[in-house]
Amino acid sequence: MSGKRDYYEVLGIAHGASAEEIRKAFRGLALKYHPDRNAGDEDAAARFKEAAEAHEILSDPQRRELYDRYGHAGLSGMPMPDFNRDSIFEAFGDLFGDFFGGGRRRGPQAGNDLGLAIEIDLLQAYHGCKKTVSFPRQEACGECNGSGAKRGTSPAVCKQCRGKGVTTVRQGFLSIRQSCPGCGGYGYVITDPCPVCRGRGRVSARRNLDVEVPPGAFTGLRLIVRGEGEAGEPGAPRGDLICEVHVKEHPLFYRDGDNLVCQVPIAFSQAALGADIEVPTLDGPIVHTMKPGTQSGDVFRLLGRGMPNVRSGQRGELRVMVLVETPRSLNKRQEELLRELAELDNKNVSPQRKSFFEKIRNLFAPSDHKEEDK
Repeated sequence: MSGKRDYYEVLGIAHGASAEEIRKAFRGLALKYHPDRNAGDEDAAARFKEAAEAHEILSDPQRRELYDRYGHAGLSGMPMPDFNRDSIFEAFGDLFGDFFGGGRRRGPQAGNDLGLAIEIDLLQAYHGCKKTVSFPRQEACGECNGSGAKRGTSPAVCKQCRGKGVTTVRQGFLSIRQSCPGCGGYGYVITDPCPVCRGRGRVSARRNLDVEVPPGAFTGLRLIVRGEGEAGEPGAPRGDLICEVHVKEHPLFYRDGDNLVCQVPIAFSQAALGADIEVPTLDGPIVHTMKPGTQSGDVFRLLGRGMPNVRSGQRGELRVMVLVETPRSLNKRQEELLRELAELDNKNVSPQRKSFFEKIRNLFAPSDHKEEDK
C-alpha cells in the first residue's frame, strides 16, 4: 500500500471541494510551510511539497477523477510532480502572489483547453468510429504572427519593470514579488497594436477535425486530442481538445458495463418443446438452440457477444431474456389443439400444479377433521 496521506486530508478539505476551495487551501498551507518562513525545518519543507503535490493532482480534473475512484493506485505509472523551491514558484507563482522573493516572470502561457461532446450510437460504440467535429477556437493572428503588434513594429520593453515582468514590494520582513501591473508579467507592452487582432495576438476561427472513437466507448469517456485547443502565446504550446462521449440509447439492447442485455419473445410451443430461435447481436442475427421446458424470464448468456472493453478489447457477454408470448387470436385448428391440451392437463396434473392443489387441500384439511371428530 502507498504510504502517502490522502490528498484531501493533506489540504484539509472535503472530497467534494470546488476548484476554488482547493486553491485557497493550498495557498494557506504554502504560506504557512514555506521554507523562507521555516528555515532549516525539514518537516515544514516536507509538508510544503506534500501540499504542492496534492494541489497538482486535485486541480487536474482527469487525475482527480482517477484518484477519487482508485486512490493513489489509480495514479500508478503516471509522472508525478517533483517540486523544489524554484519549481514551486514556476508552477504556483500566480496562485499566492509570488511571495518571499520567489516571483518569476511568467513567460509565454500555453493555450486553454477546449471541451465538446460527441454523440454516437451503440453500433458506432461497438465497432469504433471516426467522428468529424467542428468548433471555434483561438488561432494565432496571421497578420502579426501572434505578437499583437502592428506589422513592421515590435513590442516595447515595459518601463515599469524594465522587461523583468515582476516588481518587488517589501512588507515588514516579507519580500513580495508579483507580476508587473504595467505589463501583466510579460515584460513588454504593445504600443502600436495589430489592426486585425487589436493587440490580442489571436483571432477566432473554426476548426474541423476527425476524432477517433475507440471500440467499446461509453457515455462519459473522455478523449483527449493533444494540441488542438486554444492557441498559446508566442512560443507556448496549444491547449488540448477534450471530447466527452455520449452513447445514445438503443431500441433493442440495454448496456450493462461491457455486457449487453436484450429480450426475445418466443411462442409457448417453442418454450415447451425447445427450438432453434434467432437471436439479435450487434454483428447480426445468430441461431441459438433453446432447451425444452424454457420458462418465461429465463436468461441465457452468449459469451463474447457483448461490448469490447475500451482498454483490453476483451468482449463482454450478451444476456438474452426469453419472454413467452400468449397468442391474442387463434385459428380454429390452434384452438382445437389447445383445448385438447387443456383436457390432457386436467387428467394429468403437472408436478407444479399438483403441489399447488395439495397446498389448497392441506389448508382446509384441519377444519374437515374437526367436523369428523364431532
